[in-house]
Amino acid sequence: MQNTDLLVTHCRLEGIEEPQALLIADGHFQAIKAMRDVTPDELDACDIFDAAGQLVLPGLIETHIHLDKACIADRCQIQHGTLDEALTETARAKRGFTEEDVYQRGARVIEAAITMGTTWMRTHVEVDPVVGLTSFHAIRKLQADYAWGLTLEICVFPQDGLHNNPGTLALLIEALDQGADLLGGCPYTDSDPDAHIATLFDLAKRYNVDLDFHLDFDLDPSQMSLPTVIEQTLAHGYQDRVTVGHVTKLSAIAPTQLLNIAERMSAAGVHLTALPSTDLYLMGRGIEHTIPRGVAPLMTLKNAGVICSISSNNIANPYTPYGDASLVRQANLYANVAQLGTQDALGNCLAWVSSESARLLRLKGYGIKAGCRADFGLYPATSSAQVIAAVRQPSCGFKQGRMVFQRDQARLLPPAD
Repeated sequence: MQNTDLLVTHCRLEGIEEPQALLIADGHFQAIKAMRDVTPDELDACDIFDAAGQLVLPGLIETHIHLDKACIADRCQIQHGTLDEALTETARAKRGFTEEDVYQRGARVIEAAITMGTTWMRTHVEVDPVVGLTSFHAIRKLQADYAWGLTLEICVFPQDGLHNNPGTLALLIEALDQGADLLGGCPYTDSDPDAHIATLFDLAKRYNVDLDFHLDFDLDPSQMSLPTVIEQTLAHGYQDRVTVGHVTKLSAIAPTQLLNIAERMSAAGVHLTALPSTDLYLMGRGIEHTIPRGVAPLMTLKNAGVICSISSNNIANPYTPYGDASLVRQANLYANVAQLGTQDALGNCLAWVSSESARLLRLKGYGIKAGCRADFGLYPATSSAQVIAAVRQPSCGFKQGRMVFQRDQARLLPPAD
């Protein structure tokens, strides 16, 4: 029998009534079996943690966040809540960024995310002549320092444009040479959106890295960059390596047009991340009644075969002046916005911050099964749908079989008799 480092007993697995046990060795699930099948030797051979009937879910995945500009709301003037204001105020604030400043703010968010059950995160990091590689270097240090609790993937991107911002392309190349994991884009801030997209596809292919675009971030569908991204994906043979975030324009088009573009996305392997907190906050400004939600319609996209995810995007900055790094809360928010209430639909919301996010990031060895990394959380719930509906946070979490946080339950203190 292979040595087991940890045995997690009395677990609840989705759809299985009988209590289960997780046998973990070398950071991976060695076996998953019914409690009645656990042998005395297995009970005696390793450390034991009693899950006390809690639900086991795989570690949550944050597919789109900005650690470099998190927690700066207190140094910005937020008055109108528009995208233009967010871009302007953040550009002004980042002139004062230092490596230590970015590190400390990013660490606050990472630590919060770990305690909310997140074990994998893709962060976008701005690179341009104003901030240089300062934020990138800080995030690289965070990537190493917090690997014990969270795997961090770094996406460098030109937030303020590329062709209108001389020197940015050279900095992106320098960041890729220094180990950035992938490239992002933001065509709507560029003087030439189509050239922005084409340049980044060429660069991504040269370095063999994936792409993740901020895209179509308003409610005017008369001009969209998504068709260009789809065309470039096919032209470069980049199927299943391209993600687009926001794409709020999709919420403003007719169902027949939406289905058509969803089918094209699916055929091209272009994935989508919805960012409900930011998109709800910024979209619909200036509209005085019947205000649109302005959030991408994931269920329609999913039904057409598009891989989707839900993510936080920003925390405590002009784009989103709130947030606690809880992906369960983001998924619950999306369920409210999209009016999803069935057990299956709520289960989809959980998948959009876990298993579907793993597909989007092309992760291997993810899930609750033998051979996968032992990244998981225990939840005081009976199903993934209940986790989302009741915003149940994990009581504890594990990264590669090691417990990385534990949350004390609140206790009622009634008066003594």
